[in-house]
Amino acid sequence: MAALSDARRLVVKIGSALLVDSRTGALRADWLTSLAADVARIRARGTDVILVSSGSIALGRGVLGLPMTALALEQSQAAAAVGQIRLARAYEEALAPHGIVAGQVLVTLEDSQDRRRYLNSRATMETLLGLGVTPIVNENDTIATDEIRYGDNDRLAAQVAVTIGADQLILLSDVDGLYSANPNIHSDAQHIAKVDKITPQIEGMAGDAGSGLSKGGMITKIMAARVATEAGCAMAITLGSPLHPLTALENGARSTWFAAQTDPQAARKRWIAAMKPRGAVTVDDGAKAALGRGKSLLPAGVTHIAGDFGRGDLVTIKDLTGAQLGQGLIRYTSAEARQIMGHHSADIAAILGYEGRAALVHRDDMVL
Repeated sequence: MAALSDARRLVVKIGSALLVDSRTGALRADWLTSLAADVARIRARGTDVILVSSGSIALGRGVLGLPMTALALEQSQAAAAVGQIRLARAYEEALAPHGIVAGQVLVTLEDSQDRRRYLNSRATMETLLGLGVTPIVNENDTIATDEIRYGDNDRLAAQVAVTIGADQLILLSDVDGLYSANPNIHSDAQHIAKVDKITPQIEGMAGDAGSGLSKGGMITKIMAARVATEAGCAMAITLGSPLHPLTALENGARSTWFAAQTDPQAARKRWIAAMKPRGAVTVDDGAKAALGRGKSLLPAGVTHIAGDFGRGDLVTIKDLTGAQLGQGLIRYTSAEARQIMGHHSADIAAILGYEGRAALVHRDDMVL
C-alpha cells in the first residue's frame, strides 16, 4: 500500500467545504494554517507539493452576499473574480511564515486537451517547483463556461497530477474513503481501505456524497482515481476537516488508497509512443550520442526538419542514415524549428525575436 511519506511529487486537492465555513462564507483560517504547516513539513523532506484548491466562488459569494445555494453561471463567475483574490492571498499568508512562496495557476479544461497549452502548463509548473514555489491550482471560474469546465476539482486534481507526473494524489474530502454503499444511508456499509484496481464493482459502490458547497461526490472521486492510477499516480481519499489533515493521514487516519497501475514516467512514455508523428527531425552524430546519454535534443544538433507541425505535436527523431532513434513532443512549430536548427540555444531569442525553450525536444517528452 502506498504511504504519504514515500511521495516524491504530491498533489493535494482541497475542497470548498474544508476551506470555507458553510454558514458564514468565511475562510477557515485555523484549518488553512494547519495545512500550511503540513505542507512545509512534507516539503522539508524533499517532496514537491502542488495544491489544487477550490474556494474562490465560496469565498466570493460571501463577500457579495450571494446565497449559499446554486448560482447562475454569471453569478458564479462574478463570485470567482472576487473570491480568487482572497483565496490567493490566504494561501500566500499561510505559507509565508514557513518561507514558502505561493504561485497561482488558473486552468481550464482546454488547457489539458490542447497539447500546446498542456505543454505550457507542464513547463510553468515544473519551473515553479524548480524555483521552490508551491503552485496553487484552480479552475479559472471567471471565464470557464459549462462546455469547458472540469466541473469538479477532483478530476482537475487528477489531471494536474498526470500533467506534472506526480506519484501521489490526496483528495482531502468530507468523507474518509470509499464504502461498499453510501454510509449516510446504509448503516451496514463497509469501509474499503485499499483498491488494487478500479472494477465495475468498485464503480458501483460510488454514491452521491456531495455537500452544499462542493460539486464532487464519490462518483467523481472514482473517475479521478481512474485517471490518476492509470497514469502511475497512487491516490488516497481521506477526511480533510480535522486540523493537520496530512499529518493525520500519515499517522494512520482512515482512508482509501487506490494503487497506481504503473509509474508516472512509464505511463507518459506509453502515451507519447501511441501518438501519430506529424513530422521528422534529423540529428547529427553528436546529438545522437547525447540522446543516448539521456540528454534533451537541442537545436544545435539538428540538421534537417521534415513535415508541417505545430508546437506540442509528435515528431520522429532520425539519425543521419535515416534510422529512427525515437520520437517526442516538439516545443516549436516546423517553421520555427527550421529557423533555429543548427544554432545554439543562446541564439534562439535573436533568431526568433523572443525568448524560447532551450530544448527542441525535452528528454521528459521523448521516447527512444
